[in-house]
Amino acid sequence: MNTSQATLLLRLGGPLQSWGDRSVFNRRDTRPEPTKSGIIGLLAAASGRPRDEPLDDLLGLRLGVRVDQPGSLLRDYHTVSDYRGRPLPQAGVSAKGVQKPTSPAKHTHITQRFYLQDAVFVVALYGTAPLVEALAEAVQRPAFPLALGRRSCVPTQPIFLSIQDAELEDVLRTEPWHATETAKQLYARDRGKPATIDVAATVDHPDGDDSLTDVPHSFAPRERRFTSRRVRHSWITLPTGFAKDGSGTPSTPSHDPFALLGW
Repeated sequence: MNTSQATLLLRLGGPLQSWGDRSVFNRRDTRPEPTKSGIIGLLAAASGRPRDEPLDDLLGLRLGVRVDQPGSLLRDYHTVSDYRGRPLPQAGVSAKGVQKPTSPAKHTHITQRFYLQDAVFVVALYGTAPLVEALAEAVQRPAFPLALGRRSCVPTQPIFLSIQDAELEDVLRTEPWHATETAKQLYARDRGKPATIDVAATVDHPDGDDSLTDVPHSFAPRERRFTSRRVRHSWITLPTGFAKDGSGTPSTPSHDPFALLGW
């Protein structure tokens, strides 16, 4: 391995996450795992970058995501109306950039927001060692608040795991399982305390068999644009660690503000 390269390892977990890539005004979907645009946005926020700052160095990072705890889908149902009693505008805009009125006039919109609840991901970012080290420092002391896709989705700790002098795939294969203690206990109960678990992984790869349109070239409000990347999907077998203390149940972690939620 070229010693000038390194892999930054992050843990993204929280009660709610939302990683949209094809959302519209009245429906905000989430992908089942973090998008590259969401990860780049988190790193840019940690580094204190304005929305219109170039992202070229961050786009050069190779991304891998491991699904340690897939979570479940949550639908949040909303109705929206104008407090002044006026008809609502359309999502579309005119040539002058002004929202068009609804026709016929509508006074209430139904909107839906989708979230992942109780999910945990291990994210690996492979790039030049100086950039990786700077990002690791930024994530631990962020300039702006960090979010898991949307501002309302607060991450739990730890976010930063390590910097490793190894290839991205090797790091994803060797990093321990980072599901929550509650999820581990439920898995042990339902599966009979197996020695291993298979988790899904998605890695940037030029010869990948799938394409995702989630590479951001600008976060500027009026210039947001995205391109695609090739990815490879696989499964990684990890040790569960259930037999370490002879009981098959992971030990209880130290106190944490999210402890009552199983985090």
